[in-house]
Amino acid sequence: MDFKLELVLIPVSDVDRAKAFYTEKAGFNLDVDHRRGEDFRVIQLTPPGSACSITFGISVTDAAPGSVRGIHLVVADIEAARAELVARGLEVGEIRHFKSGTWLPGADPEHSDYNSFADFSDPDGNTWLLQERKG
Repeated sequence: MDFKLELVLIPVSDVDRAKAFYTEKAGFNLDVDHRRGEDFRVIQLTPPGSACSITFGISVTDAAPGSVRGIHLVVADIEAARAELVARGLEVGEIRHFKSGTWLPGADPEHSDYNSFADFSDPDGNTWLLQERKG
């Protein structure tokens, strides 16, 4: 039996601001922007190449805005991914990697899978982590 993760709820305080951030700065594709009156709105977006989407809106979740931490976006080339996001105006932390129990600056020189990282936050403080996987 397959259990496919398809949707993650992201709590935000301002739906239009979050929509602009995720489409314009993070480069996510807008899949749905549906309203049913003033009390319900759902926005669904998908990162390029992802099988999993995110959703936020009005009456979508009761989680506190900014409470989601460490969602991973896996990329084949962390330097190129970071550069693309920075060019879109997104503030992305410096790339770092882990070696012998210590964080070191820059991408892993060997580009081993799951060992190079860079992070960013949305306007509410929900955090995201770029992680490199070549394979």
